[in-house]
Amino acid sequence: MSSNEVREVIIIGGGPAGYTAALYAARANLQPLVIEGFNWGGQLMITSDVENYPGYPEGIMGPEMMQDFRRQAERFGAEFVTDDVTRVDVSERPFRVWVEDEEHRAQTVIIATGASARQLGLESEVKLQGRGVSYCATCDAAFFPQKHVVVVGGGDSAMEEATFLTRFASKVTIVHRREEFRASQIMLDRARANEKIEWITNAVVDEVLGDGHVTGVRLRDVNTDETWEIEADGLFAAIGHDPNTGLFLDQLDHDEAGYLITKPGSTETNIPGVFAVGDVVDHVYRQAITAAGTGSMGALDAERYLAAQQGHVMAAEAAPRV
Repeated sequence: MSSNEVREVIIIGGGPAGYTAALYAARANLQPLVIEGFNWGGQLMITSDVENYPGYPEGIMGPEMMQDFRRQAERFGAEFVTDDVTRVDVSERPFRVWVEDEEHRAQTVIIATGASARQLGLESEVKLQGRGVSYCATCDAAFFPQKHVVVVGGGDSAMEEATFLTRFASKVTIVHRREEFRASQIMLDRARANEKIEWITNAVVDEVLGDGHVTGVRLRDVNTDETWEIEADGLFAAIGHDPNTGLFLDQLDHDEAGYLITKPGSTETNIPGVFAVGDVVDHVYRQAITAAGTGSMGALDAERYLAAQQGHVMAAEAAPRV
């Protein structure tokens, strides 16, 4: 099934970046189509309280905030398809985007598919997401004043998260499956020098304990299979993120981890007219507000690109026939 219509903008992904891009594009009368995915809203859909987004002085639930973003874009004319993109072809214009066998075409594409936090793979972890289980210390550390929290991981992000958490928590326990750490020496030394941080190595989390909120974790020794429980008020999984870029890797420039690469000072990828925003390019900040910021940039870049293309067409049409 195919539509003959060629849209000015298709936005792939429905989180803070995608919805902000949709808002800006819609207000510029570009009539964007947002293919937001089944799991629209991004990582904020598993975040209970958001207290660090400007404009919500009392805080807001993550899903509610994403509904606000979506509704605002819709008010200005953005259209939505709540389904997953299955194939993309940006090798020629117009660009083509498929949802199953339904083809959509556009002059520009904004990629806002985000990144997914790696999870421990436990049912109890999923059940307690947003109720003591978190994947972002910068987002949620303030909810654990004078509490004991567990951080799972052994890389730089785990050391950074644990160190940041000590500004609020009374004790932070790092749990790592090996004796050795992947973290850089400077990050490891900084964490080891922090008196609030304790260490449990050669162990994994077998279960997150709690009914309605985290009360502890069950650990298992990887060498002996011995299990034991420790009390804790929160669990931070800091084992990395994966950008949701599988659909684009054979067509767009990306780094070793799969994050898309954009031109300096722009959201444009190596293909003119294709833009990338939010956590598909950002593995440093990963905040709703930074994602939203780049979403607006992507829409502005797309608008300028379209205006320039239109200018070329008008100039060609006005050129004297020889």
